[in-house]
Amino acid sequence: METLKFKTNIKCGGCIAAVTPSLNNLQGIEKWEVDTANPDKVLTVQAQESLSASEIITTLKEKGYKAEKI
Repeated sequence: METLKFKTNIKCGGCIAAVTPSLNNLQGIEKWEVDTANPDKVLTVQAQESLSASEIITTLKEKGYKAEKI
């Protein structure tokens, strides 16, 4: 398992609710959380090594959010 971190524009509970189904259904994610108190709105994902950062970025982009690996 690896931990991936992304700078995002997920800033509130409504945003988290919007991305939750997509992230929960993404195969390979063990756990994820967004620190909305952090100025960079950091998304931390614990995932299997088979899941790439670009898959997570693409999933968020499809929901209308930006993510940049940090």
